[in-house]
Amino acid sequence: MTQRDFSSRYCIIGAGAAGITAAKNLGAQGIAFDIIEREDDVGGTWYFGRDSSAIYQSVHMISSKTFSEYTDFPMPADYPTYARADQALDYLRSYARRFRLYEHIEFGRCVFEIKPVAGSPLWDVVLDRGEVRRYKGVLVCNGHLCKPQMPAYPGHFDGLQLHSAQYKTPDVLKGKRVLVVGAGNSGCDIAVEAVHHAQAVFHSTRRGYFYWPKFLFGIPADRWAEWPLKMRMPLWLRRFAGERLLRLTTAGQPEEYGLPKPDHRLFESHFIINSTLFYHLGHGDLKARPDVLELCGDRVRFRDGSEDRVDVIVYATGFELSFPFIDQAYLSWNKSQPQLYLNMFDAQHPNLFFIGLFQTSTGNWPLMDYQSQLVARYLRARDAAPQQAKRLDKLIRNDRSDWNGGIQFTPTQRHSIELEHFAYRAQLKRLIRKLPGAPAATAMPPPLTRLGEEATQA
Repeated sequence: MTQRDFSSRYCIIGAGAAGITAAKNLGAQGIAFDIIEREDDVGGTWYFGRDSSAIYQSVHMISSKTFSEYTDFPMPADYPTYARADQALDYLRSYARRFRLYEHIEFGRCVFEIKPVAGSPLWDVVLDRGEVRRYKGVLVCNGHLCKPQMPAYPGHFDGLQLHSAQYKTPDVLKGKRVLVVGAGNSGCDIAVEAVHHAQAVFHSTRRGYFYWPKFLFGIPADRWAEWPLKMRMPLWLRRFAGERLLRLTTAGQPEEYGLPKPDHRLFESHFIINSTLFYHLGHGDLKARPDVLELCGDRVRFRDGSEDRVDVIVYATGFELSFPFIDQAYLSWNKSQPQLYLNMFDAQHPNLFFIGLFQTSTGNWPLMDYQSQLVARYLRARDAAPQQAKRLDKLIRNDRSDWNGGIQFTPTQRHSIELEHFAYRAQLKRLIRKLPGAPAATAMPPPLTRLGEEATQA
């Protein structure tokens, strides 16, 4: 096994939405880096059809383009309000080309393990082909849609079972009796798509949710949600106004369509963005069902005692956080997630960072951009302004603030990394302003000329 010295550079794991903005912002501060990507092109989960992708072909973004674009790279004017998957992928690749990131990416390489070097801030990164590289630090940007979470129902099922991450096109549903389990955005999208192809569609939900249409009075829903936050409207008033706005702009309440009544207050759970679910429930194309009780061969029994004959089950039941390349012993885990300041900084390891390890009710990409700006400025400040970097070090070690905007999110796996985007973004921007940035003329560090490197035997 060979070991190579890359200790003047940072390793970025993944060339998806998080990895490329991490790279761009490190480069803007003159910090050298490499990106390791297992697929053959940029895109991460938006690279439809690849092993790393959890999307289905028909998916659209659930945040409008204003809230989806990076901070300095607008989406094309001819994109629709909610971009299609192929448009989102083209946007990510355009970003990578614009900031000359491709020359820094090693495609078709897998990270098997990362581990801190004892007595040092450096990290060893174990790759395929028996290669070990010693890096200055690591930015984990592999996303959190890697390990599908499957429910363990009693009984057995004779038909096809697949997780939403495995669902790609509706071909597998044609002429079938389909059960979709789970009321997340993917579950509702797949249930709606199924009604156009399947013989019958049932939608099983365990809990009640608030359902927002994508447009309210012709305006994207996330723009409506942003205005009260900008006006610093108190949470109780935002709830009051939001619930009444929903009554005015939707076709009724969930329980009127056989769905469970929300079991929480508005904003305490990741709400559903879907404009057509109620439509199809109201037309009988889709039938609401309670939680699954038991699998019975070619039938499924539900909590209310009812049964349906089913050929295909699609589980839209979310994902577990998974970092298969790092031993949990190196991180301070609390139940289902590591304890990190701002979901980014590990107090034990000053050169380990996580980008994109959060969920919010609006677009994630600009927040990943701000996260990356903060990490890049922090790393530069260690040399250029150490006293300012030390102030952030103190927060990383001691600050126990949350960024939930006063909201008590429901204690479920789905909300283990949930944040209120407005409060979180404000804190990121405050910290960015307190750290010096490189001059605007700073050039992107050149990629490493690997053919000229000398390898040392481990």
